[in-house]
Amino acid sequence: MTSKPVAGKAADADRRPVPPPRPALGRNATAAAAATATVSAASLATDTAPGTATRDRNRTATRAALTAGLLVALFAAVCASLAIGTKSVPLSDVLSAITGGTDGDAVVVRELRMPRTFLGLIVGVALGAAGAVAQDITRNPLGDPGLIGISAGGSFAVALSIGALGLTSPYQYIWFAFLGAALAGLLAYAVGGTGYGGATPAKLALAGAAVTVLLDAGTNTLVLLDVRTLDQYRFWAVGSLAGRDSGLALTLLPFALVGLLLALGLSGRLNALALGDDLASSLGTKVRTTRALGAVAVILLAGTAVAAAGPVTFIGLVVPHIVRAFTGPDARWLVPCSAVGGAALVLTADVVGRMVARPGELEAGVVTALLGAPFLALLVKRGKLKEHTR
Repeated sequence: MTSKPVAGKAADADRRPVPPPRPALGRNATAAAAATATVSAASLATDTAPGTATRDRNRTATRAALTAGLLVALFAAVCASLAIGTKSVPLSDVLSAITGGTDGDAVVVRELRMPRTFLGLIVGVALGAAGAVAQDITRNPLGDPGLIGISAGGSFAVALSIGALGLTSPYQYIWFAFLGAALAGLLAYAVGGTGYGGATPAKLALAGAAVTVLLDAGTNTLVLLDVRTLDQYRFWAVGSLAGRDSGLALTLLPFALVGLLLALGLSGRLNALALGDDLASSLGTKVRTTRALGAVAVILLAGTAVAAAGPVTFIGLVVPHIVRAFTGPDARWLVPCSAVGGAALVLTADVVGRMVARPGELEAGVVTALLGAPFLALLVKRGKLKEHTR
């Protein structure tokens, strides 16, 4: 009597449908689930941590103070660029030139220094923003327009246009500089994007280095084989704002604006990209598309700067590191602040070059190199050369 219910229960258990086994998660799904759980836990811990609101207010205040300081520095650099040169001009004449007057040296300011200052603003904004984006898409603290071959491509194209086509005017070979910079950047991205994993940061940096070495060798060959090419190329290659007029700046301005707007629009995605490719993908960011659009922004910005003033070095390297020390890694602040800081630094370097070699002048590219080399050595000494991930 007691054994029948047991047998009945066993029979019922045998007839009960067995649930299908759960499919095993693949490697990508497991990583995505773990990443999502990590983000949720980190967000919960951050939201519930004591003092989070205070830290956020302090960081916001620091960022606001930095933005105000950069704008003041930019205004001071613009005033110095208009007033200081072979001959110093009173601020009253500078104001007269801005308002359309003709008193004193107002004509000199309006015809010579204002176009040069405007061009310096474009070059500085382009290089500062390009450096910030390049460091984020490659996650390389040495990220710079030269890192992916853009400067080398522009230099090679200018040397080729002078040597092979006999061009002599900046208006003639700026388009070759822009085209060469764009093609070199695209080539580096295409080479870095081959193979498994697409365009990873390490592959982009290595491909850019290879393209740079190749194009530098071609440039040196061209200028050494022809003395005339060397004479014309060396004035462009040092990176100078002298001898350019407002027409050149207005011609290149649309390219800089498009590149800057693209960089600003990508700033949110760049924040996700800095978390690492796997985590960014789990959060819904299209990693390859974001990195490709970032490369396009860098090509547009750096190509504009190279075409306008030649290879002005270290702006894209130095400025983002200085800005990042105050704003943190948030690209929504880093990109615009780097653009403003780059403009201020380029104009400051140009003014310093006019002051130290009167009655002549030292090119802005030489001054930025003198400033950037010690900064790079300081980065190495402090061990800051690590991949940019959060």
